[in-house]
Amino acid sequence: MGAVKSKRMPRAVREQQMLDAAVQTFGQRGYRAASMDEIADLAGVSKPLVYLYLNSKEDLFTACIRREAAALTAAVRAGVQQDLPADRQLWDGLRAFFTHTAQNPDGWAVLHLQARTHGEPFAAEFAAMREEIVEFVTQLIVVAAREAHRDPSLPEREVAGLAEALVGAAESLAAWANATPGVSARQAATTLMNFAWAGLGDLMEGRPWSEHGSAGQGGSAGSPG
Repeated sequence: MGAVKSKRMPRAVREQQMLDAAVQTFGQRGYRAASMDEIADLAGVSKPLVYLYLNSKEDLFTACIRREAAALTAAVRAGVQQDLPADRQLWDGLRAFFTHTAQNPDGWAVLHLQARTHGEPFAAEFAAMREEIVEFVTQLIVVAAREAHRDPSLPEREVAGLAEALVGAAESLAAWANATPGVSARQAATTLMNFAWAGLGDLMEGRPWSEHGSAGQGGSAGSPG
């Protein structure tokens, strides 16, 4: 009965069904431990059919990475309204990021835990997604600087470094939130916003931290030394 239904299922739908099963298996078992037999059983298809559609375990894993990466970047971009103030854009982007990773823990495990740790070509697929998100965050910071100064004065390298730091913090916090019962996407986004925007806000207002202006030396931590 299942075989008859499988034959009638459109190829695109059947392929997504296989990818759903693969993401769940890879996310929970890891790339090395996951077997094509498990994935085929979970998808309700034969193992030869999985190979027919997706060629090999490596190709299947790559397809999972690409699908999950595209879904994550699309969710973040869709969550941000360009006509809002920069802090609101960042908040909305973070909330979209943490909402997506919370709702798709297996997909996030595939990207954050598996793709990065098994070498090429998987790491390159993850890096491409990460680069796109970092570039998106970089533009948010540039917009914030423009709003604060009307003529952005932050050096390009500094903006890029801030974006890298923010994305790295979001990645680590998402992994922690998914592993910690009771932590909501909103709570995770609020935590990172409180951590990041206080410092970014001072920086945008021309009050960068300086080791020569720390409170312990009689100056304000936000004053240039």
